[in-house]
This record gives sequence, structure tokens and C-alpha cells, in this order.
Amino acid sequence: MKRPNRPRMPRASHAGSILQQLFNSQGMEQKFREYRAWEVWEKVVGPQIASHARPLRLREGVLEVRVDQPIWMQQLRLMAPEILQKLNRALGEELIRELYWRRGTLKQAEQSEPPSPPAKPLPKLAPEDAQKIAETTASLHDKELQTSLKSLLTLQARLNKQREEN
Repeated sequence: MKRPNRPRMPRASHAGSILQQLFNSQGMEQKFREYRAWEVWEKVVGPQIASHARPLRLREGVLEVRVDQPIWMQQLRLMAPEILQKLNRALGEELIRELYWRRGTLKQAEQSEPPSPPAKPLPKLAPEDAQKIAETTASLHDKELQTSLKSLLTLQARLNKQREEN
């Protein structure tokens, strides 16, 4: 007996594209684009400058950079327009509009990582927000990935809620 022709099943999506869609649906795409500045910093400024200056935080288009010595801060202020132009070119768009130089010591953790989340307690999620996150991750068959992604999306939603409250 001949089987009826079935439509071909679509190809499985790559995990990266699924995660990208989820991040975009949670409004995190802009933050990921902005925080690529940490990835390209040393390439843009070179290893010598990068050993004395590191991105600290990014807020509303202003990249705050910690500089370890006053002489380097003075030199970097003079180079700011050129660094800003190269940085935005490396990012592929005008994401950073200003550089703010702050004097301080460079810690090992600042060498290549974006800032960690704030230390004050995050607000709880509304039940409807938690339900939306659960529905978003429900289609993932890998339970470990599902749990990790649910945790990440919950954290991002709580951070967004905290920003709205401030």
C-alpha cells in the first residue's frame, strides 16, 4: 500500500537563531548590540591603550571608560573623537554618542566583561509576566536549556521592571 505524500517537515532551527528570536521578543536586542563595545574595545584602541583604559558601563549612549592614570586620561580625551568614530564603525552603527572618562584602578574583572547586574534586590515579576516567559520557553525540549533560558528571561524582565520603577 502506497503512503500518501506528506509535506516535508521544516528543517530544525539552530539554537542561536532561536535564542536571538527570544531575546528580540524580550526587548534585549539593543542591549546586546550596545554591549558588543566590550568585545571590540581592545581591537579599536589597541593593546597599549586597552591596558590602561577599559569600558565600565553604558547608559543612554554614553560609554563610561575607567582610566588608570591621569596622563592616559588626558591623552584619551584628546583622542576621544577618533576613538568614538572607530568604535561605532566597529559596532556597525552609531550606538555610542559620547565617551566619559573616569579615573580609577583597573580590576581583573573589568578586563573584558560588561558590568554585572545591580546589587539591590530586584522586584518580583507579575504573574502574567512569569506566565509569558513560561509560554515562551515551553517549546524547548531540552530541559536544561529551557531552565537556563527561563532564568535569563526572568532576570532580564526583573531588571527592566526595576528600571521602570526608577
